[in-house]
Amino acid sequence: MKKLMLVLALCLTAMLAFAGCGADKAAAPADGKATIKVGATPVPHAEILNVVKPMLEKEGVVVEIVEMTDYVIPNTAVADKQLDANFFQHKPYLDKFCSERNLKLTSVAPIHIEPMGVYSKKVKSLGELPAGAEVAIPNDPTNGGRALLLLAKHGVITLKDGVTITASVADITSNPRNIKITELEAPQLPRVLDDVAIAVINTNFAMEADLIPMRDAIVMEDKESPYANILVVRTGDEKRAEIQKLVKALTSPEVKKFIEEKYKGSIAATF
Repeated sequence: MKKLMLVLALCLTAMLAFAGCGADKAAAPADGKATIKVGATPVPHAEILNVVKPMLEKEGVVVEIVEMTDYVIPNTAVADKQLDANFFQHKPYLDKFCSERNLKLTSVAPIHIEPMGVYSKKVKSLGELPAGAEVAIPNDPTNGGRALLLLAKHGVITLKDGVTITASVADITSNPRNIKITELEAPQLPRVLDDVAIAVINTNFAMEADLIPMRDAIVMEDKESPYANILVVRTGDEKRAEIQKLVKALTSPEVKKFIEEKYKGSIAATF
């Protein structure tokens, strides 16, 4: 009797284990479609992702867009497997972020370029910038350096020879107008335009604030700016079928046409 009970117990355990495996499979969408979560800033990244959603639906991939407005969480969320990918940054920022936090994230495709611009409600040109003016720039290392390079290119300041995107305020060698540089979180920059002489703003945040870069910016980076916005995944996920389908859709003629018609030169496709 004891042997019979033992056999029955073992059979029950095996049946439960098998049922458990079946439950795991049933957790997938009933229609067989895969779901990928992509973190993105609202403009223009989420707007572009919304263009490809129906395209990917036909390919058996459901894209869930998670809108975010900062420059930290999208990367940590991908690393922690809360997101499958993100779309909001350029590669110099990604490289520095991963180096500082020892993360393994990889760019799988450059999608578009967003030239950084200088905006103001108080002056119409950099030549009108008064002595002692307050100038707001992003406080993250790469975009802050990028802003300083733009100011240097237009003669507002001079930087040490050879500095790159990692330039900091400490690298300023000449400040003839004695401007005061205030470093702020990038999303806050459009909100301080009433309080500063000029602000150097990333195009996505300018557009979210209803600024039109081609109309409202005093100066902008050249269209040949190397800071293409990229699709990023965990290292090792580059060949996932869903990711490959997302890359193909994001670099399609349909997306290129959308970028050209929607943003009218404020951003430009890289493909």
